Amino acid sequence: MKQVTDLMRGPDYLKEGWRTLRQPGLRRFVLIPLALNLILFSALIGWGIQQFDLWMTRLMPQLPDWAAFVEWLLWPLFALVVLLVLFFGFSVVANIIASPFYGILAEKIAEQERNEVSPPTSWRDIAMLVPHSVGRELRKLVYYLPRLVALLLLTLIPVVNFIASPLLLAFGVWMMAVQYIDYQADNDKVGFRDMLRWMQTRRSLSLGFGLPVYVGMLIPLVNLLVMPTAVAASTLLWVRERDQQAS
Repeated sequence: MKQVTDLMRGPDYLKEGWRTLRQPGLRRFVLIPLALNLILFSALIGWGIQQFDLWMTRLMPQLPDWAAFVEWLLWPLFALVVLLVLFFGFSVVANIIASPFYGILAEKIAEQERNEVSPPTSWRDIAMLVPHSVGRELRKLVYYLPRLVALLLLTLIPVVNFIASPLLLAFGVWMMAVQYIDYQADNDKVGFRDMLRWMQTRRSLSLGFGLPVYVGMLIPLVNLLVMPTAVAASTLLWVRERDQQAS
């Protein structure tokens, strides 16, 4: 029963995270990475369409007239590939770019939750965070990519793929929780492995939080708003659940 309750509480944190972002003093840590990622998003889409159009221009003259329908088949396939690339590629790059801002955003929300006060954050503070933030993001990739590749390979094996496909989905949901809970865990000087061990003790809650984030990240443009919302929500989750456990 507690596991079911924890699964249901995950989305509640996401709703509260969205409300938290509206508080004064937090908006610049949302709007700046949002603008940067929107530029990146638009550039990638534009470049992808341009490259695909060039490829189609070269391919179609080589096909017989009766095969003109191939163009109508390839465009939906291209759209599907773009969605997959955006989910697996864009979210990784976007989080690396935004990581210094999201780290500070998590810190400010945690301070409000704990009734702490810190000096205003300057651009110099943000710049000094970049090497550490990027390094922590790369640490997550080291954890994420080998497991993702292994699961993808298993989905290609007949019979085994019936088990591997749900595991791939569950792992994607788990990684959404890992990705965003890590921001405040890092602020609290908790090592990556220690954070994972704590999350395993809150597995149902973590998966309940990661699932709506995973779904939201699949939707282009919406994912740009899901990311800062997930940062705020995961910070509330980490602070409340971990501090309550420690008390």
